Amino acid sequence: MLPISAAAVSGRVELSDSRDTAVRSHHDYSGVVIELNPIDGAVPPASGKHAVMLQKEKTFSPHVLAIQAGSVVDFPNADPIFHNAFSSYNGQVFDIGLYPPASTRSVRFARQGVVRVFCNIHASMSALIVVVGSPYFATTKPDGTFSIAGVPEGRYNLSVFHERASDATLSELSRKITVGADGASLSPIAISEAGYLSIPHKNKYGRDYSPESGDQATYPGAKR
Repeated sequence: MLPISAAAVSGRVELSDSRDTAVRSHHDYSGVVIELNPIDGAVPPASGKHAVMLQKEKTFSPHVLAIQAGSVVDFPNADPIFHNAFSSYNGQVFDIGLYPPASTRSVRFARQGVVRVFCNIHASMSALIVVVGSPYFATTKPDGTFSIAGVPEGRYNLSVFHERASDATLSELSRKITVGADGASLSPIAISEAGYLSIPHKNKYGRDYSPESGDQATYPGAKR
């Protein structure tokens, strides 16, 4: 049950300097994660509900999934082929192995960070799990809007994650906000994608993918 004084914090994100087709042609500003961390008082624990990252048509959905540390993510396979989701990059390392259609595997993410997810069979499949410390977070919609419900009155550190923005750019967007009894409406958050590069990734063994896969082994902002 939410506190009586809990309200919504809303706003909008705008992306610039992008070479991404969805952004340039369709003004798609989805997938940016906004988090509010309480400055005063304890942070409520994860709710215990499972999040889902679906594998269908050789695509992870959603591409960006935000969860609170301590949450479990299910990886159902809705394709008629095998998959093998894994991450060996910064964030939480995991490998759920090869598993067949109409089955699922689950992973608990215990610590904060950005987990870059791939399939060991299909090089084109990539996604991100953004593990945050607070239950007060949201991911932007295609029009760039977001709304974080149930935020109690108080002071918060606001932080932003976007896969095609540099750490320096994101650091500059961090700030303190105050949420009143009626919530808060934030001014637009402008994020530049200048300097973004798509970098190749390897399979879970650290090797190049087989050319027979027909997939391009790149993903946004890779870091080892």
